[in-house]
Amino acid sequence: MSLNKAMIIGNLGRDPEMRYTPNGQAVTQFTVAVNRNYKDASGEWKEETEWFRVVAWAALAERTAEHLRKGRKVYVEGRLQTRSWEDKEGQKRYTTELVASTVTALDPRPREDGAPESAGARPARGGAQVDPASPSDDFGSSDLDELPF
Repeated sequence: MSLNKAMIIGNLGRDPEMRYTPNGQAVTQFTVAVNRNYKDASGEWKEETEWFRVVAWAALAERTAEHLRKGRKVYVEGRLQTRSWEDKEGQKRYTTELVASTVTALDPRPREDGAPESAGARPARGGAQVDPASPSDDFGSSDLDELPF
């Protein structure tokens, strides 16, 4: 039995970038910053940030590129994948990325006038999910930063 599943909650580090493969498949890439707070040996609180490269495909890629922007808080679920390639100097390079199966916005999407939207969220179901208008459909109304894990 094997399992390759990753779940992260963090903030987009930049706007998603969408392109199409030669066969017409949509692919969107973006980064997510995940913060971790801990006490060091002296008892002082420290914060460290881990950056994740995220890739979304097909309809999920299109909706992600359309609805998400830098700074938005998101939940991403998927699998980890490592790719390799040769750079211009012939050196072998590697990158590990999270291939998304679910992307859910956790904060309300701002309206044109700057106020957050609160009503009219559409439930998204299935393998390709994005629900940018809903602040936290999957997690209730609790403050996620206060969770003990």
